[in-house]
Amino acid sequence: MKTRKVLTAFSIAAAVLLAILTLLGPVRASAGDLDRIRYYEITVDVNEDATLNMVYKIDWEVLDSTTEGPLEWVKIGIPNNRNVSMEALSDNISSIKYLKDDGSYARIDLDRSYRKGEVVSFSFRLVQDYMYAVDLRTEGETVYQFTPGWFNDAVVDELVIRWSNDKDPVCSPAHTTESGYNIWTKSLRKGERFQVEAAYPNDAYGFDISKEIVVGDDTKSVGDIVAAIVGGIFCCGLPLLVLIGVILSAIAKYKGGAGFTTATKKTVKRTKVEYYPICEGCGAPRPEGQETCEYCGRSFIKSEEVLEEKDIPAEESDLKNKTESGLFRFASSPNTFMRVNVISVPVARRSASFLSSLFSSSSSSSSGSSRSHSSCAHSSCACACACACAGGGRAGCTVKDFYNTDFKMRQLEKACKK
Repeated sequence: MKTRKVLTAFSIAAAVLLAILTLLGPVRASAGDLDRIRYYEITVDVNEDATLNMVYKIDWEVLDSTTEGPLEWVKIGIPNNRNVSMEALSDNISSIKYLKDDGSYARIDLDRSYRKGEVVSFSFRLVQDYMYAVDLRTEGETVYQFTPGWFNDAVVDELVIRWSNDKDPVCSPAHTTESGYNIWTKSLRKGERFQVEAAYPNDAYGFDISKEIVVGDDTKSVGDIVAAIVGGIFCCGLPLLVLIGVILSAIAKYKGGAGFTTATKKTVKRTKVEYYPICEGCGAPRPEGQETCEYCGRSFIKSEEVLEEKDIPAEESDLKNKTESGLFRFASSPNTFMRVNVISVPVARRSASFLSSLFSSSSSSSSGSSRSHSSCAHSSCACACACACAGGGRAGCTVKDFYNTDFKMRQLEKACKK
């Protein structure tokens, strides 16, 4: 009897101990933050081909190097997989490459392990494409929307966004202007996001309608809708040929009524550009054809002036015949060129959504009118998603490709599971 009582008491004690350990486990794992972002700066310059030259500078403090180990690598979310180039600017980056991990990232491996109390300051450059929407709200105006990142498990003490004031974009929300840049500054709580916009005339840069982001009033792109429909085909066994016919018909209607028509007009823009022969920042010589310094990121451009054909000097008569895109040297002035940009400007604007085209009956088109709706103006429809995770399994990193440029079969699988 005593043995049984002892065993019973031991069992109860063991059960209580196990319960205590179970309760204490999660508390220890979430006792404090692993990291803190002291400074997070993104400087954006728009290239003539409408891609964005983006320089990231981050001061990352390690608060805990025991729970998940020291900081050895991070991944910074980028808008989509259409990055033209990616390069490290600081010596403490041992490697940088594109990473696809349920989202698009720049994976950055650091030069060593960083432990509690240390701050690693690193920087890199990204040239990003597929970042704008033509005629988003106003016909004749192209808009960039950019959300430069949020950290689900870290506070950002200071976020600074610097957007070039070249060609006088209309920027929002409220900001300051200094040294040729529109500047936004704020702090971010865990998971907080902040979006900025810059709007230009359609002929300001070489905007390509085939590269614009797709914006709808339900924040989904054509790729999302097609993924859901095709997922339904696989899951529900609907007649494949019938649905393909419906989808193709809807896409044709959408292109005709939503600003995706091939109707365009061409304009030739000429700009006189004078370059510094050496970088004003670090003294590096300017390579032929380069507009920014590969070492410090500073612009080589000394001045720019839009030219009409009549403004071209008589001694530069050969330049008057240049009607193809390119950079052509002034014979009479050193370090001076004429930049020619031939632009195909779309003449139509959005008026109908893809969903309305998909489900509208053929008889409804007899009236000849289109159902107008407001363009998407909230942050989730067109933004550069970003979050950051450290090596060793630091958690809290989720990203969606809101630009929908990486449509994969896994989207069909997810749609099917739903």
